[in-house]
Amino acid sequence: MSMQAASARPSAVSRALARDRLGMLAVGAFILAGVAPLTVSAGLIPTAYGVTGLTGIPAAFIGVAVILAVFATGYMAMSRNIVNAGAFYAFISQGLGRAAGVAAALVALGAYSCLQIALYGMLGPAATSQAAAHLGVHAAWWVWALGAWAVVAVLGLLRVDITGKVLGTLTAIEIAVILAETATGLAHPAAGHLSFSTLSPSALTSSGFGTVGVLAVIAVLGYSGFEQAPVLAEEARHPRRTIPVTTYTALGLIGVVYAGSAWAMAAHAGSGHVVAAANAQGPALMFDLGGSALSQAAQWLFLTSLFAAALAFHNAVWRYAFALGREGVLPGALGRTGSNNIPKAASLAQSVTGLAVIGAFALAGWPPMTGLFFGGGTTGGFGILILLAVTSVAVIAFFARNPRGESAWSRLIAPALATILLTGLAVLAVMHYDTLLGVPPGAAAGWALPVSYAVLAAAGLARALVIKIRRPGVYDAIGLGAHAASFQAAQAGFGARR
Repeated sequence: MSMQAASARPSAVSRALARDRLGMLAVGAFILAGVAPLTVSAGLIPTAYGVTGLTGIPAAFIGVAVILAVFATGYMAMSRNIVNAGAFYAFISQGLGRAAGVAAALVALGAYSCLQIALYGMLGPAATSQAAAHLGVHAAWWVWALGAWAVVAVLGLLRVDITGKVLGTLTAIEIAVILAETATGLAHPAAGHLSFSTLSPSALTSSGFGTVGVLAVIAVLGYSGFEQAPVLAEEARHPRRTIPVTTYTALGLIGVVYAGSAWAMAAHAGSGHVVAAANAQGPALMFDLGGSALSQAAQWLFLTSLFAAALAFHNAVWRYAFALGREGVLPGALGRTGSNNIPKAASLAQSVTGLAVIGAFALAGWPPMTGLFFGGGTTGGFGILILLAVTSVAVIAFFARNPRGESAWSRLIAPALATILLTGLAVLAVMHYDTLLGVPPGAAAGWALPVSYAVLAAAGLARALVIKIRRPGVYDAIGLGAHAASFQAAQAGFGARR
């Protein structure tokens, strides 16, 4: 074989993701699958009604959609200028500095891992119920959770466009079912009167102003995944057009779906009875909005929704781990891809983490739905809320050095508004985290879970300091993404010439 042919052959191990592999529909499928419409509608919303006792959830989804649309203005401006599989990490690194970026990266890994693994806490019990009722098969929740985990682990190693097709098909069907259930529920309100009270802004503060933060975290949890488009930019076709179009389309669509389904549940059960109904019925609060055939279809699709979301967030986690490994912040093995452009070590690392958590809950006998699904999920959503607020600050700082042709609205005004709103919501959430989890005031979980992000951020700052001292060339390349390796090589060459 000639030297030219050998050099032209793709390496079996590289530090690049596959380019131009994801079209607009595939990117949209990853976003919507991560958002998991039916998981939120049938799992999160009834659980949130029951655990918090608050009825302003439909209004919260509308309000948070508006805030996220404002945030997305600056976020999309950053995505036009920075392409990196670890979006939050890269944006914050180049806006607020490399140390802040590493801290944000560990927070992102923690948040997305919580979101991904939490889904097994709902999937297991839901599969147990369906299998017992319709298949006559009786098995513990963790058996089904492990089965789903195994399939996610395998699909997480396949080409990303194959995964996108699976997610797109499942998500399109579940959205159609949610809209049908919502329409049926609104057509049959309690006492024959359709109430709009849960959509009113006053519903957000019905139990005090502090509950705004609690409702906001629940809503942000529901939207978690909408921000995933820039993470896929390295693999997307025409990313400057694909990323913003899919982001805004997904945000608008899921805003309507979530607010509508939450409103339909409250209207069908009665706004004064929806909390009690949610505690008594759980996901059936959503399923029972339609007729028997629609309800049965929704129950099976609920399982596929949970699975699709677990797969989508699995991919989000390995992309962040890949981005950090590629730049030398985490072990380099995480940043190497194989012949199918998938970083197998990063994907397997997330699979091992999920296995460990499922095993711990099974052995300890901890409650999977309230403990793993809602506790883990809301903690993941809170982490995303923190990252959104910090990224808004990073947008302002990044464009203050060079506007790069962006309008004042995109680079300053919208990010400033988003910073104020998102930071305020995060503060309120911390102050009322016990209400969010449904635990007594002063309970350990009420302060330990939010504090865990401070620990992760501190670990990130310490890691960045160590890298700066021991490997300054690696430190200088933090946040550069696919260009990090060439930058480090150039730095090494310059040092050798000196």
